[in-house]
Amino acid sequence: MDRYEQFRLAAIDRGIPEDEIAVFADQLRFAIWLGTGDPDEQAVGQKGGLPRLPVGAEWPGSANGSPLPFIASIDCAALPRAEGLPLPADGSLLFFLHHEDDVEDEAHTSVPVHARALHVPAGTETAVASPPSDHDTRTFFHENIPFLLPEHPISAWIETALPKWISEEEYDFNSEVEERLFDDLKHVEQLRELVDELWPDSGRGATIRIGGYVSNIGGQDTPWTQMAYAGLTSQLDHPALPGQERLNRSEVEEYRLIREWLPLAQFYTTSEFYYGCFLISSDDLAGGHFDRMLSFTMFSE
Repeated sequence: MDRYEQFRLAAIDRGIPEDEIAVFADQLRFAIWLGTGDPDEQAVGQKGGLPRLPVGAEWPGSANGSPLPFIASIDCAALPRAEGLPLPADGSLLFFLHHEDDVEDEAHTSVPVHARALHVPAGTETAVASPPSDHDTRTFFHENIPFLLPEHPISAWIETALPKWISEEEYDFNSEVEERLFDDLKHVEQLRELVDELWPDSGRGATIRIGGYVSNIGGQDTPWTQMAYAGLTSQLDHPALPGQERLNRSEVEEYRLIREWLPLAQFYTTSEFYYGCFLISSDDLAGGHFDRMLSFTMFSE
């Protein structure tokens, strides 16, 4: 029995209507959190250190050839399975990001120049990569952060995730779409409590999160807003489009993007000012098209 069926049956036992359960469950997500574990926990990857790359492959770099800092490597076969998160069954996922350069990109709606997500299939001959020749002189411009970071093993566990308009008791709705969906949830408190009972918060801090919802950091527009307006700009600026229709269409587009795009990785960088966020569509994740992921590095101030 998967977690959604477990939730559905438990909610039915409490007398909650099935149509309402379905609305709530459609917003419920299961995310994989990764962080420093206890010594007896299985390591599923590493944060920092040197990546294992296919033999003969060069260290991933930006368009100008500058090497990208290595964030983490994850063994997909060792990860716990999370419903609705079609990660590869095996092989390794590697993440690279230059947060300072990435945050300065004006548009984050095309293949990123300063971020990379690589999947190395199982069975590929790999070797620990040699560090870039000038790594010991490379630091980030605004902060004295070294290019190479100490290696730490990471373990993984499952956490639940709900959008803020459901999880927070007092919330100012960002759209009519959210508000109308919420109006259908007459037993939202009982449903929230059920999620907490079935899957209690572990109380552990994660250094990387896969799946769930985006944690928007700082005051900039959310990734969804940026993507929605990049895709709708020509339509929304049409002089014949009434203001209310403009609002509704942009809200609907943003909600669609939230439904169809998932966080491939979210993480605090070694800087106190930058937060990394890689997004990928559900279809591209299922198809293994990691070259189509988008990067939305956020500035916390």
